[in-house]
Amino acid sequence: MSSPTPAPAAPRPVRLLLVEDDELMRRSFTVSLERYGYTVRAAADGLTGLESFRDEDFDLLILDVMLPGLDGIGLCRKVRETSLVPVLMMSARGDGLDIVAGLEAGADDYVVKPVDTNVLVARIRSLLRRATYAPAPAGAATEQEPGPSEGELLTFGDLTLHTGGLDVAVGGTPVALTPTELKLLLEFAAHPGIVLERHTLLRNVWDYGWDGDSRVVDLCVQRLRGKLGRDRIETVRGFGYKLKR
Repeated sequence: MSSPTPAPAAPRPVRLLLVEDDELMRRSFTVSLERYGYTVRAAADGLTGLESFRDEDFDLLILDVMLPGLDGIGLCRKVRETSLVPVLMMSARGDGLDIVAGLEAGADDYVVKPVDTNVLVARIRSLLRRATYAPAPAGAATEQEPGPSEGELLTFGDLTLHTGGLDVAVGGTPVALTPTELKLLLEFAAHPGIVLERHTLLRNVWDYGWDGDSRVVDLCVQRLRGKLGRDRIETVRGFGYKLKR
């Protein structure tokens, strides 16, 4: 008599690090996110958040901008020194300077408080999809599930992109990109020499509709240029951006 086939292991819960100094908001966010099945580790200040980040593995970080000690922007910079983990910033005022500073520090996206839990979860899911992004096999029908693929090597001057292994190099030197930066580059690489409008990039990369903030595109393009070369992605004023062939 054959032994029963063991049941597949349950997927590991997604681990979130929430750094928020307001106790009421911290508890409310924690309870709400745990109801969605996330495992949440909460910290009340930036330095404690940094210690938690260094001690444990997290799938995504949610950082308030205004934190005692080490603020969210400084914490994001510290994280980016060693990790490409997705980072979602929260700004209480929706201040443009806070938003820009957070994105420049390496954050992938932001929300303005007070934020509806459904919106927060939608942003989290979008970031996690980018973090686990895998291209479909070449020539596969769009309705098929992505499967194993060796991918192809795309070359744009001294920039190379292996679509299977998601490896990026400039002049033969590997370049580390965050999940959002990588998906943005893949979007450009799929349309070399073609101008992509900001709202198209917001929809395809950030999963935003028409009401998305184009600053996230501009700042992510700026970060990509810093890693790939200033002239690699060209600005077409009044329209958007294009990757030079």
